[in-house]
Amino acid sequence: MSGYWYRFRDPIALVAGLVVPFLAALALMPFRTDLSATNAALILVVAVVAVAALGSRPAGAIAALSAAAWFDFFLTRPYQRFAISDRADIETAVLLLCVGLIVSQLAVRARRLQAVVVTDAAHLSSLRGTARLAEDGGSPEDVVEYVRRELVGLLGLRGCRFEYGTLMGNLPRLEHGGGLWLRRGSRITEYADWPDGATELRVTGGGHYYGRFLLDPLPGRPLPSEEARLVAVALAAQAGSALDSAGLSHQG
Repeated sequence: MSGYWYRFRDPIALVAGLVVPFLAALALMPFRTDLSATNAALILVVAVVAVAALGSRPAGAIAALSAAAWFDFFLTRPYQRFAISDRADIETAVLLLCVGLIVSQLAVRARRLQAVVVTDAAHLSSLRGTARLAEDGGSPEDVVEYVRRELVGLLGLRGCRFEYGTLMGNLPRLEHGGGLWLRRGSRITEYADWPDGATELRVTGGGHYYGRFLLDPLPGRPLPSEEARLVAVALAAQAGSALDSAGLSHQG
């Protein structure tokens, strides 16, 4: 369900930007003779904020324009026409548009800041969990398994497995700097999206190579944020430290 929402959120928000203010203005029609233009405009601003909080900046802007248009059409004289005869109503409509645009942008910004805070907290929790497992005497296999599970959620993978020791095939690699590269001789290919097939994330500790996580992404998904990729690299490094501390055999 989260993948579906991720893919269709913006188109749905754009449609909501057109429809939600229309429905709100339509619902206010029976009360337009008793409701002041200012109060009606404030109610429509709430509809704009609701759209912007769930969608994007374009959706918020469309919602503000839609609210101003339907305020004119349904709630000011002459009714059911895109015309306003009263100067005060014209001023209210203009203010509704301006306030709707400003508040919608603030709502989008607040939602994104909240998402950043939540994401940062989740990343920190993953790193702390790995460190705590190692400090509590968990086996290196337990640490590797914990990191494997965290990588699935962190990077939005379909699956992930750890391969000890051997290096088979020439796979795209998630590097320490967060970039995704494929090296074939002197030729280097950089990816902006997940490549087809598996991607490797190598695990080293104490300067020794111990294995790699083989990442299996969901088809059609873009690369996660650079921050998420850097956290994935840090988790792999913690797994490497746990393997090195246990004195397991390595590949040089």
